[in-house]
Amino acid sequence: MNILSAAKKRHTAKAYDTERRIPEDVMQQVYGLLRNSASSVNSQPWHFIVANTPEGRARIAKATQGGYGYNAAKVNDASHVIVLCARVDMDEAHLDALLEQEERDGRFRDAQARAGQDATRRGYVNQHRYGTKDVAQWLEKQVYLALGTALVGAATLEIDATPMEGFDQKILDAEFGLNEKGLTSLVLVSFGYSSSADFNAGLPKSRLKQEATFTFI
Repeated sequence: MNILSAAKKRHTAKAYDTERRIPEDVMQQVYGLLRNSASSVNSQPWHFIVANTPEGRARIAKATQGGYGYNAAKVNDASHVIVLCARVDMDEAHLDALLEQEERDGRFRDAQARAGQDATRRGYVNQHRYGTKDVAQWLEKQVYLALGTALVGAATLEIDATPMEGFDQKILDAEFGLNEKGLTSLVLVSFGYSSSADFNAGLPKSRLKQEATFTFI
């Protein structure tokens, strides 16, 4: 399946087949897509919690109680559920870890290139921290790039997915001790195979016309 066909076929699954599990080799590709997603100045301000057992999904489902109950089945019935978490700031430890990994991966031809990358990234961080004062929102944007990559990738792999912002963030942050790690939960994504109850699978795709969404100059 080519990528445009996959994008056109992709839909948000509303119900999952509880008897079908995604093979591990397929999910490894999803994990690879998340890890290799683009991010501004290679900031990689994300952490992913993967639930692939009933017990793991039940922990995540704690955040879909009350007013978010409409998402409980999408968590409990899926094959896998991933919590996409964002850093709340770019601390020194993370900045240093990025630089060290880039050096191990051979991205610097010399010390000057290393210093330049470090200065550039810190410049962006400081701009958002002290200039626009929106560092947390900037980091969240990077995580949404990973979300989009994973959703298109899942469609290409012919598995279904459900992105969800409808959950109690405070409950999930507490469940996994995220705030103590400098993280916060941002969005959930369920993966699996939709069931016959997934009404959205049979509905036509609806998007604005190209002339309404593009300006060519």
